[in-house]
Amino acid sequence: MLLKTLAVAAGLFAAAGAAHAQTAEPWSMPRAGDWLVTGRITDVAPTADDAIQTAAGAATGLHVDVGDSIMPTLGFTYFMTDHWAVEAILGTTRHEIRAQGGATDVAVHETWVVPPVVTLQYRPLTEGRFSPYVGAGLNAMIFYGGDDRNGFTVDLKNGVGYALQAGTDIGLQGPWSLNVDVKKIWFNTEADINGGTLKSDVNLDPWVLSIGVGRKF
Repeated sequence: MLLKTLAVAAGLFAAAGAAHAQTAEPWSMPRAGDWLVTGRITDVAPTADDAIQTAAGAATGLHVDVGDSIMPTLGFTYFMTDHWAVEAILGTTRHEIRAQGGATDVAVHETWVVPPVVTLQYRPLTEGRFSPYVGAGLNAMIFYGGDDRNGFTVDLKNGVGYALQAGTDIGLQGPWSLNVDVKKIWFNTEADINGGTLKSDVNLDPWVLSIGVGRKF
């Protein structure tokens, strides 16, 4: 996975370098009324490690493990003022869910997730090549296309959570910039296993790590 991410990131940097070479005008900070569209390679890394219990609440000795997913995403940022912007992040990821504990390590489900995030960003600088920002907002988790594994059935509930964000845009030339972005998302879902015979209160709480290339409009 890491090698794949590095290879794709290298491709993004190469594309950004080509844009740099082909564009003569200098980069300038986004201003009020501008749009910034960013294509990213994103690693969604859940931190779930929650206990699996029986319907009566008894311990099973098992816990939930949710795998990472590396996928392309798009960010759309609108600058309301020179310092304040709103960003919407769109994409979809696929995650494997496992039950682990003792000698047990078994895949129980795979699911696609649409995890849109909307944040309000503050950008303190209006000059230079670096446009750092911090943000906060909401996210949703919408599960679809689930595939049960190894005789288990799993039902996951959609919902809404919270997000914090930090990152920077690094100006290249013309409208092009590099972007590095980190988000922390807090999201809880209920997992019903085998028709509710087993259950888990799952805190997915993923880190969302991204690198990409942006264009200002």
